[in-house]
Amino acid sequence: MTLTAAPNIKHSVLVGRQAIFDRQKGVFGYELLYRDGQANSAQVIDGDEATARVMVNTFLEMGIDQIAGTGQAFINLTANFFLSQNYEVLPKNNVVLEVLESIEPTPLVIQALVRARQLGYKIALDDFIVRDSHRALLEVTDFVKVDILALTREQLFEQIDVLKQYPVRLLAEKVENQEVYTLCYEKGFEYFQGYFFCKPQIIEGVKLSGNRMAIVLLLAKLQDPDIKMEALEELVGNDLSLSLKLLRFVNSASVGLPRVVHSIGQAVGMVGTERMRQWASLLVLANTGGKPSELMRIALIRGRMCQELSRLQGESASQGFTIGLFSVLDAYFDCEMKQLLADLPLASDVLLALTDRQGCFGEILTCVMSYERGDWDQIEASRFEPHIIRHEYFLSTEWANEVMKATLGVG
Repeated sequence: MTLTAAPNIKHSVLVGRQAIFDRQKGVFGYELLYRDGQANSAQVIDGDEATARVMVNTFLEMGIDQIAGTGQAFINLTANFFLSQNYEVLPKNNVVLEVLESIEPTPLVIQALVRARQLGYKIALDDFIVRDSHRALLEVTDFVKVDILALTREQLFEQIDVLKQYPVRLLAEKVENQEVYTLCYEKGFEYFQGYFFCKPQIIEGVKLSGNRMAIVLLLAKLQDPDIKMEALEELVGNDLSLSLKLLRFVNSASVGLPRVVHSIGQAVGMVGTERMRQWASLLVLANTGGKPSELMRIALIRGRMCQELSRLQGESASQGFTIGLFSVLDAYFDCEMKQLLADLPLASDVLLALTDRQGCFGEILTCVMSYERGDWDQIEASRFEPHIIRHEYFLSTEWANEVMKATLGVG
């Protein structure tokens, strides 16, 4: 097998990512979610060729640094891909090669994994369940990913007891709520992956703290469609921290203004009320504190993607950005979305998109979140071509990374 791609395969490759967090809720890396978009057509290709195509068209074409930044990129590989050693085109410093659960630990496979580690690659066992026939894998791996939802609590404890006998680091997959996260944390898992980090931890009806309510009220004022330029300038100017961050952001490369801006009033005059309102809103969210910075990155990527996909559909790009940005509000404030949005003066189609995923904006947000989670069937049922979604995803990720550096000093 050679690392060559079909001429038009770049139009059918889908790549998403899901963050992996450490015990401090910082981002350790991303699992890359991929699939050949031709898989449902008459042209059938095997898993090895599909994996090779993905490597060529994403990691060699886009660059793995663009996808994972300074974090670790977890990549699923087939047995033949290990045996063929074609993974050696990937950088060693930030790539973790995942051994699929379907791979049998034959002597040749074990030998291939030993070689990969000797070359400097890290190995992870995906959806691993301890069995006598598979224990040899535990001697040649660095990470063990455990599907929490696939086990009862008793089975999980038994697995952990065995895994702790080996020098491996445990990663909990499908961490869906606070209870599961706490359990895994207490049991010594070092890394965590799942929707818990992007969902509210507190059920509907819990009141927001005074500080968080003040932030929501500020967001409400910023979203007032009738706000005047002078009022916006005064609103932002009253918050020194927000003013400084906004000026730093406006003058950053990600915005690209032709000259340096020295005041909020000047910034509003140059870029307009609508864009300033958007930027101020994202900076308000950046100042909430106590949440993983990755949540802000997700908000930015969604905002930019929804903005551009809305533009392609002839819808309001500004409202698209707001929908994407605000889609994480429930996770930010640990409160149900409907309860939060009751205090924000948003248009009815924006509200329907955020609460019920209805209307054109709702379809766009669903498409963006499906790509983020690797729900390829949902993407293929959308109104957008897969290669367009992929293109916008990578552009949005690049933009989000620039904004994070400019506003938070986070790469």
